[in-house]
Amino acid sequence: MDQNKAMVIFQPSGRRGEVPKGINLIEASRLLGVDIEALCGEKKVCGKCIVRIEEGNFEKYGVISGMKNTSDWQPEVESKFINAENQAKGYRLGCVAKVEGDLLVFVPEESRAGKQVVSKAARDIKIDWDPAVRLYFVQVVKPTFEDCLGDFERICKALAREYGLPEVLEVDIQTLRKLPGALRDGNYGVTVSVWNEKEVIRVQPGRVEHAYGIAIDVGTTTVAGYLCDLTNKEVINTASMMNPQCKYGEDVMARITFHMTTPDGLQRMSDDIVEGVNELIAKAIVETHPPLKKVKKKKGEEGPDEFVEAPEEGKTYQRIKMEDIEDITIGFNTAMHHIFLGLDPQFVGLAPFPPVIHHSMDIRARDLGIKVNPSTYVFVLPNEAGFVGADNVGVLICEEPYKSDDIQLIIDIGTNGELVLGNRHKLISSSCATGPALEGAQLSFGMRAAPGAIERIDIEPGTFEVNYKVIGRDAWRKFSEPHEMKAKGICGSGILDVLAELYSSGVITKTGVFNKKVLKDHPRFRKNADTGQPEFILAFKEESSIDKDIVITQKDIRQIQLAKGALYAGCKLMVKRMGVEKVDRVKIAGAFGTHVDRTKALTMGLFPDCEIEKIEGVGNAAGDGCRAALLNVKKRSEANWCSRNVEYIELTVEPTFEQDFMEAMQLPHMTDAFPHLEGVVLPEILHQAMKGAK
Repeated sequence: MDQNKAMVIFQPSGRRGEVPKGINLIEASRLLGVDIEALCGEKKVCGKCIVRIEEGNFEKYGVISGMKNTSDWQPEVESKFINAENQAKGYRLGCVAKVEGDLLVFVPEESRAGKQVVSKAARDIKIDWDPAVRLYFVQVVKPTFEDCLGDFERICKALAREYGLPEVLEVDIQTLRKLPGALRDGNYGVTVSVWNEKEVIRVQPGRVEHAYGIAIDVGTTTVAGYLCDLTNKEVINTASMMNPQCKYGEDVMARITFHMTTPDGLQRMSDDIVEGVNELIAKAIVETHPPLKKVKKKKGEEGPDEFVEAPEEGKTYQRIKMEDIEDITIGFNTAMHHIFLGLDPQFVGLAPFPPVIHHSMDIRARDLGIKVNPSTYVFVLPNEAGFVGADNVGVLICEEPYKSDDIQLIIDIGTNGELVLGNRHKLISSSCATGPALEGAQLSFGMRAAPGAIERIDIEPGTFEVNYKVIGRDAWRKFSEPHEMKAKGICGSGILDVLAELYSSGVITKTGVFNKKVLKDHPRFRKNADTGQPEFILAFKEESSIDKDIVITQKDIRQIQLAKGALYAGCKLMVKRMGVEKVDRVKIAGAFGTHVDRTKALTMGLFPDCEIEKIEGVGNAAGDGCRAALLNVKKRSEANWCSRNVEYIELTVEPTFEQDFMEAMQLPHMTDAFPHLEGVVLPEILHQAMKGAK
């Protein structure tokens, strides 16, 4: 490495590269295509560019990062925006801190100019209402000398008499401490929150009509929360964020390695995700309050800013508080589950990959550090196996393939690809390491789904002209002036598009190599002057906001092929194990499931041939499963049944895995036929070198 340069990695965007030493972090972010808020134009007066310098040896990235690799703290400027506690945690102003060595920099969400678009919307799915937490209003008789029964027993008797609940209920000590005050504040009329018809977890004075809960899906890369009204099933708000653990590595193995190589690694990662969950809940409830407006100061007036509520006319607000959250369900992959709970995850990463626990758990929120109603329980969905976790159980209880006659293939595409195949007679599951390539992390111009990311691509056969659409702009390239596009890179849905389009247009051959015969002298095809790598230009410099051509390289194509090959090989092995000829229906879950173009997914060979009409995106089915468990306790029992009745197969020990994987690298496959692509892909491309097709 050039001694005058340093490696800087920005998370959660995953953008990285060498930058000149001596420049500040805002300048470094611009060089690497990362948008950090700088409203004052780096005049050091707005405090919007706060970032965090991560300390430690980050083996995944090959860097040792720390505050020692930045310029000195400037108290006269930075102390105005960063208190002593946050200074100790590594927070700096991006316009002040200069790069003096290798750095891993975390950009908090509020400091990001181009906010990531996380597609985790709640689908309209049928859920029978049967929540774990229900509200009961009781008016009890005041105690007298003749009737001095205890407050709690008095309430229990009323609940048994009026609602048929057991006469003896349990009560949490935190709830019991607040009970006498609530009873008298309500003039002996109280609303009682009862969990699973056996424990009182909250008592509120007077009549309360609504109880609230949140379902949370913790992915390796993103976290989504669904704030729900437990009394009517309504989804009040959806909130999402990047998983704050991204800085430790993009995949679960990198995080397990961080735990094994860093003395307090597990605690740091666990604290990060617990803090993230608290932030997510706060983010979900803030929109139930009126927006705040800053009070204008009088001339010469100093002191902290003051804010007042500015409600929109005609709009009502629920004004939900953190303590109003009375039930939580949460699902993760197995490694994230262990890290969240502070369980040693190292054996999940070692054959035969046993989890510490399979079964679901009910854990008091306060014991996990979650700052809601202190007596609230968190229902942690059960795990299937070491690499198929509670998130896959969530997909199962949402999609219910075990209630269908159709052979369904469900693919949850994320940093780790999880597969389920079967019907009501039998279900098998597996996991394959797609890696973060499909999410953009390993590609030259890969990026998260944020404004400026190419999300859709079409390439014209013959002319090889590229038409594309970026997030944040409705008009496609061909209907725009070059400077209007402001492209920055390519995100997940664009990555799925690009391989299919490169293949179906003839830019690359079936094997994934550039077709130099037809690309000769084409202005979009060239060899990179620095690396010698062949590359194809998707967006020219004048169409970008990063002052350079956005390209796809031969190495990038290989990375996508590796990910898609792993998925296809997994699907094929499961079809063989199931003893079926074909699948009746394919469901694509995860954020990709919201945006996937099913024709292009089939064209690139992401899974075996299937009728295009029977391929569907099912969105964030893992999150929807967590929501189903929040609103229906029977789904919790179903989840435990699923976790123990789905047969898990470890793909890497299957004798034909390597051969299947190698064949699946080709587009759409080396030998397998794709009759449903007839008329979709040009025949001379679809049938090139397709010997021995099955």
